[in-house]
Amino acid sequence: MKRVALTTICIALFSVGGFAQVNARRENQQDRIAQGVQSGQLTPGETANLENNERALNGEIRHDRATDNGKLTPAERARINRQQNRLSNQIYRDKHNGAVDHFGNSEVGKRQENQQDRIAQGIKSGHLTAGQTANLESRETGLNREVRADRRANGGSLTPGERKQVNGQQNRLSRAIYKDKHS
Repeated sequence: MKRVALTTICIALFSVGGFAQVNARRENQQDRIAQGVQSGQLTPGETANLENNERALNGEIRHDRATDNGKLTPAERARINRQQNRLSNQIYRDKHNGAVDHFGNSEVGKRQENQQDRIAQGIKSGHLTAGQTANLESRETGLNREVRADRRANGGSLTPGERKQVNGQQNRLSRAIYKDKHS
């Protein structure tokens, strides 16, 4: 009888330990992504890609747990661990690949930097999900591309009309960041 009780307790602790380990690892990786966004080591495109990968992995974990009464089998835990290792390596490579986010000293650049800081804070605090972050970063990437193209076409600066247009897009993105962080 004591042996059965001890075995049951060990299995329960192992299950909780596996659950906690998976969640702690996800949280650590989100913190690393947030730090990369904050420091500019991760570009919006890299961040969107990482967050899409994180979202897919989270979906797999939810599906696996739903099919096994909230638990992960040892094989599922091993597969998830391998996927988390690949994601961890991708975070490292993206943070150290030399691609950095330069915002410049213009009003547009300062707003871009501020919005990246807000997104990083949302990732770190857990107020932004991987899907929300990926969406915001994709929008930020598109806006950054547009600003770069406009500047190239105009000898390095934006016309007053282009600044007004970019400001409106940044306002919409800012509202989206706020909405996603507070929903």
